[in-house]
Order: sequence, then structure tokens, then C-alpha cells
Amino acid sequence: MKTTNLLTVAVFGALTMAAPLPAAAQGSGILGDDASACANGQGPAIRATITGLRDRTGRLKLELYPGNESDFLKDDRDLVSEGKFFRRIWANTPGSGNVVMCIKAPRPGTYALFFTHDRDGKNKFNFWRDGAGFARPGNLGRSRPRLEQALVTVGSGVTNVTIRAQYLRGVAGFRPIE
Repeated sequence: MKTTNLLTVAVFGALTMAAPLPAAAQGSGILGDDASACANGQGPAIRATITGLRDRTGRLKLELYPGNESDFLKDDRDLVSEGKFFRRIWANTPGSGNVVMCIKAPRPGTYALFFTHDRDGKNKFNFWRDGAGFARPGNLGRSRPRLEQALVTVGSGVTNVTIRAQYLRGVAGFRPIE
């Protein structure tokens, strides 16, 4: 019995090592747990190209909310307890190169996409240090982000968006670095 178990473990280990690596590991450059969905065109998913990072520290986060005002930026525990969709993807900030993240959507439709650059890695938004961004152009300013800035219509394939990171820039509030 023990020999059979050891043989099973050895065969399983060899098969696992021979299995194809996830798309991010294969050099697709796409970050996050959903990277293979975007690399292989397995929608519905969003491929977000992030530009304008202040630096290459900390972690990056994408969050996908239902595309309505009452659920936008609502606590994820509340959304889940109400039976509503919510998804969060984390990735370490790469030291160089393009920053592209992927997040799956449950089905085609309109969603609110929110990006944060957690520069200190504490998993709590630091208004003074961290960055944020949305798929639609425009400065975030000093007030709560508007739903319209975050809306993305996702088709059955991979939807491409560009998010320009913004950071606190004095009395004008959040604006892009460049």
C-alpha cells in the first residue's frame, strides 16, 4: 500500500512538473491569477494595461464590481453576502517592463473596474501614498470616484482597457504623475 502511494505521488509530481506553466510564467507578461484567461483569449475577461506608476514598489490590485451605483466600491463581504458578484486580483509590482493585469468577469456585461497601487503592501489604501485608477480618462480629484469613470463593457472575449494610475498631487487631489 505504501509503495503504491509513493508511486502515485511520484507520477503525479512528474506530471505536474511536465504540465504547461500558467501564461504569466510562460512570459506572456500578464499578471494576476487570471492571466491565462487573457493570454489564451478565454473571456469574458478584462486585460488592463496600467500606465503611469509612481514607482515599482508594493502590490497591484484590480477589483471588479457590479456596474451600478449602489454596489460600486461597496465592501466585498457585503456584496458576497448579498449574492452579488465581486472579484479581486493581486499581483506583485514588476521591477520593469509593461504592467498588464487580467481579471475574469462572470459573463458579458457592464462592470465597474477599480485599480490600486498598494505601495507599502499593507492591504489598506493609504490616501497619502497609494495610487488609484479607472479605465475611463479624467482626473480623480479630491472626491469619491464616480461610477462613470469605472464602467467597462465586457464582451464574450477579452476586453482591453488602459488605466492611468493617479496619486495625490497637492490640493488638486489625485492626478496622473506625468
